[in-house]
Amino acid sequence: MDRILIRGGHRLTGRLPISGAKNAALTLMPCALLTDEPLTLRNLPRLADVDGFGHLLNQLGASTAIEGTRPEDFGRVMTIRAGKLTSTEAPYDIVRKMRASILVLGPVLARAGEARVSLPGGCAIGNRPIDLHLKALEAIGAELEMASGYVKATAPGGRLSGGRYRFPVVSVGATENVVMAAVLARGPSVIENAAREPEIVDLCRCLVAMGARIEGIGTDRLEIEGVDRLHGATYAVMPDRIEAGSYACAAAITGGDLELVNVDAQDMGATLSALRDAGVTVETGKDTIRVAAADRLGPINLSTAPFPGFATDMQAQFMAMLCLADGASVLTETIFENRYMHVPELARMGADILVQGRTAVVRGVPKLTGAQVMATDLRASMSLILAGLAAEGETQVSRVYHLDRGYERLEEKLSAVGADIERVGDG
Repeated sequence: MDRILIRGGHRLTGRLPISGAKNAALTLMPCALLTDEPLTLRNLPRLADVDGFGHLLNQLGASTAIEGTRPEDFGRVMTIRAGKLTSTEAPYDIVRKMRASILVLGPVLARAGEARVSLPGGCAIGNRPIDLHLKALEAIGAELEMASGYVKATAPGGRLSGGRYRFPVVSVGATENVVMAAVLARGPSVIENAAREPEIVDLCRCLVAMGARIEGIGTDRLEIEGVDRLHGATYAVMPDRIEAGSYACAAAITGGDLELVNVDAQDMGATLSALRDAGVTVETGKDTIRVAAADRLGPINLSTAPFPGFATDMQAQFMAMLCLADGASVLTETIFENRYMHVPELARMGADILVQGRTAVVRGVPKLTGAQVMATDLRASMSLILAGLAAEGETQVSRVYHLDRGYERLEEKLSAVGADIERVGDG
């Protein structure tokens, strides 16, 4: 099993390219199941999760083809063609590895009139039930039953009716699933208290490019007029705001100066505001963000929240950064109840963190020290990388397959801006 070795203490400087968004890519790929024409996605990141989702699409009968990109390039162009669905079942052995697999439920149901999908897996960061996915699909005409760890959904008469649903709490995945299902319904659908994340906007724009009729994009009320069929399209995946935020924290924790390229600052308001609150210099351009930190960081208070609030996917990275702040910071995790598993690993490096329920108090220390640490989930992995970049001595991060799920060629990008980092195998 691979490990990442980091010899810390190097200030990061230079230009760092941001890849296409993992969370958007995994939402756009199942859109191909809604049409028999090809969907071409550009700026698709090279990630384990993208490869895994492509395998799932293959199992359902879709073909996937990589076009004209060199192995050394960041990103890929993928054309997905689901001329005919040869299966409507997403099996356990694939779905258990990646929670995003549940996103085939809505489009397969809408296209084929039935779907059978295993309950999902993914990072072990807390209980993430799919009850809101199911309630929203029921509201637009699906009939559902649960048996043997699978969800079986059917559309009476072969097509969903459309309907109205108001989410009791904001759910990104459930919003994505019901939107993909509703675009092929017989009648209109209204989704209220919908998630407003940029990845939802990206999904809706892609569906519109395929012929869907959606109003209210970017708001919490989506009005969808079902159409008889969608057509193919070519669409570029949005930049990854979480990757960009992670590397912004890398600049800050190392006292560095990075220009992040191919990024949309409008999608990162809460992250950039928190960086500025910590004393980091942030300058935004048309598709660039410069992040620089000359002095010791200041403490801040943060609470995760649905967009446009501070993203839960940035909490672990900010915690690592604040381990070296001058004072005590308070982080409150409101989205997932078990997202502090990186705390004991950071403590091995000298961090001073006290967790009480969903709140963590991070008291800044003068320095961190390299250690052997183990990643527990995707964003926790990045927090350990960040700590290692700033720590004295060598840090070894194991179980880095988590990183490969969400960060494209991390070692290459960091090495190019001054980090001493390499991947090694146990052999």
